[in-house]
Amino acid sequence: MTIEMPVNTENAARQSLSTTAAHQLATTTKSEPQMQGISSRWLTRMLPWTQVNGGVYRVNRRLSHTVGNGEVEFVIDGPTARVIPLELTEIPALHGVTDVDTLSAVADRFEQHDLPPGTVVTEFGNPMNQLILIVHGKIATIGTDEYGEHTRHRVLAAGDYYGDATLTDPDTIWPHTLKTLTKTTLLTLSRSALDGLLDRHPALAEHLAHHREKPPQNTKGEADIEITSGHSGEPVLQPTYVDYDTNPREYELSLAQSVLRIHTRVADLFNDPMNQTQQQLRLTIEALYERREHDLVNNPEFGLLHNCDLKQRIHTQSGPPTPDDLDELISMRRNTTLLLAHPKAIAAFARECTKAHIYPTPTVVDGHQVPAWRGIPLLPCNKIPVSPTNTTSILALRTGEKNQGVIGLHQTGIPDEYEPSLNIRFTGIDNQSIITYLVSCYYSTAVLTPDALGILDNIQIARQAD
Repeated sequence: MTIEMPVNTENAARQSLSTTAAHQLATTTKSEPQMQGISSRWLTRMLPWTQVNGGVYRVNRRLSHTVGNGEVEFVIDGPTARVIPLELTEIPALHGVTDVDTLSAVADRFEQHDLPPGTVVTEFGNPMNQLILIVHGKIATIGTDEYGEHTRHRVLAAGDYYGDATLTDPDTIWPHTLKTLTKTTLLTLSRSALDGLLDRHPALAEHLAHHREKPPQNTKGEADIEITSGHSGEPVLQPTYVDYDTNPREYELSLAQSVLRIHTRVADLFNDPMNQTQQQLRLTIEALYERREHDLVNNPEFGLLHNCDLKQRIHTQSGPPTPDDLDELISMRRNTTLLLAHPKAIAAFARECTKAHIYPTPTVVDGHQVPAWRGIPLLPCNKIPVSPTNTTSILALRTGEKNQGVIGLHQTGIPDEYEPSLNIRFTGIDNQSIITYLVSCYYSTAVLTPDALGILDNIQIARQAD
């Protein structure tokens, strides 16, 4: 039997020039340096950018009497939770209480309750007898329509509070029934505990009594403008005026900067076929623009996630984002311009649409076909964080200065400007032949009215196990 051995082509006599050797004499075709960190940056592209001369933008509003609309935070030590005393000032009736001992005394009187799903916490029509702080979990607020049918309203979640009228009105009743949707941890302050606190802290009792004397307000918490209509004859018209907020918020332009270093030998000798300095600057600018979009979403001072009014934050009825959830989010403002979500959240929403046999029609934005809901583009933004528990948020924005919406802030015409509100400054050559450039980008964002920005919070994006 004859066994044929494989021919080793490497050792065989070569009859022509190899491609490896020929490569040494060939001119290769090169791409520009590629960068995986470049995203679509839809938020930056969709925001109307407003020129800010002087570097500061002031948002003037009508005087509003609603204060303390933030979330309440807690200290959690194993199974035990305790409200942070100063966080109690996020509740409107306690806003302005500065005495730490008083706030600590109030915090100490809260009692913890761990409830299973389906527990009725309060019932509509019963006397309101406690202030409720939600540490963990979700609670549905359930009402009754004119036909006696139960209707579900908003969903409360961690950081929310309910029953704060207990602090100021001893005769009020529960406007809704509260029922837990998940395992829930609550802290409650009972009416009897509150009465004991008021006896021992007269300053707190005086503060709550003063809080009851509110001026007339509209549904947005703004001072009413007296208007007479439907009258006849010559009645005496009620005089009025429009009061302004005496302490308006000011947004100072933020910045992102980087110092780019290039050796003179590289800049002088290695510029064919591509200019090394230009390529280094191009990639640095892309990184700055990525940081800008990250800050527009996440910066604690002006980022959208940290500047949404609590009344504009809602939670999903179950876990993943459903069409009903997005409808509720859109309904909270007029003329929603765009929806912004992490790509995984968009995928989770698409799964819910498929389950419901709903197939949304995409729309075209800047020549690109993108997902949409109710004709509103649903744009991806990977800068929206995803928590370790696979939860994230979807943002709804009304944009534009004339629409009293969300706007981007920048300043064009700055010295050594390379692109709008971005400049490149040559800062010298050191004694090691290193050229340095300072690259700076200036930006911020402003929410002109609270209802211009809404968030669907704590949405679950993980697939459910079979």
